[in-house]
Amino acid sequence: MRYARIATPEAMTFAVVEGDGEDIKFKAISNHPFEAPEYTGKEYGPDEVRLLAPMLPSKILLIGRNYADHVQEVFNQSASTLPPTLFMKPPTSIIGPGAAIKIPDFAQKVEFEGEIALVISKPCKNVKKENWRDVVLGLTIVNDVSDRNLQFAEGQWTRGKGIDTFCPMGPWIDTDIDAYDLADTKIKGHLTHEGETKTWQDSSTNQMIWDFGEIIEYITGSITLLPGDVISTGSPAGTKRMVPGDTIAIEVEGLGTLRNTVTEA
Repeated sequence: MRYARIATPEAMTFAVVEGDGEDIKFKAISNHPFEAPEYTGKEYGPDEVRLLAPMLPSKILLIGRNYADHVQEVFNQSASTLPPTLFMKPPTSIIGPGAAIKIPDFAQKVEFEGEIALVISKPCKNVKKENWRDVVLGLTIVNDVSDRNLQFAEGQWTRGKGIDTFCPMGPWIDTDIDAYDLADTKIKGHLTHEGETKTWQDSSTNQMIWDFGEIIEYITGSITLLPGDVISTGSPAGTKRMVPGDTIAIEVEGLGTLRNTVTEA
């Protein structure tokens, strides 16, 4: 089942997503995605809603340096010598599909990073890696927007990755985890610049160093996760600088596409 968070002329609400393309429908629910849906009877087409970030988490945790090809690309080291690392983005960095990534004038080298993210379903601590699915509601897409100059100059990643609008998320949450080949799910990042679209990221989860279970075991060993918290599991190679006027589309096989424009702040 796919859950979206939508804005309509009447309200903001969660909705169950059915169909695809022009046939897609958003069926509003009166409750939240953590329990069986209670339908309101209202149904909307794609032109009748604005998609919002599918969840507003208490925290967004991200794993850096978790794809072997990306470690070599950005850090010029092998994954065996530079292990994955954990960092966070503030909730104020979150935007939904179609919203603008706003680049402030002090951010001079901003890149996109397309990633698969996990949405947590219940409070959890000390989760064993083999039990990770027990605490995950579903999958979504995150664009881990990053100012490389700030990231590397300051020695920690909070400001370079936590700027307002630097965490696009969506378009929805897919709870059907078993439908995915998580060992080899394709991730692509498309950049449109001056009317020309080019695919820069074209990789797969087969490049992951820590798998989903290992990530959740590592995080919950020290941090309690709450329902709705989001864990973004790392970016493959192919990240690219983006500038105002560009459009970024992150595509995950079977999950959908997260598309955002880029403007000046």
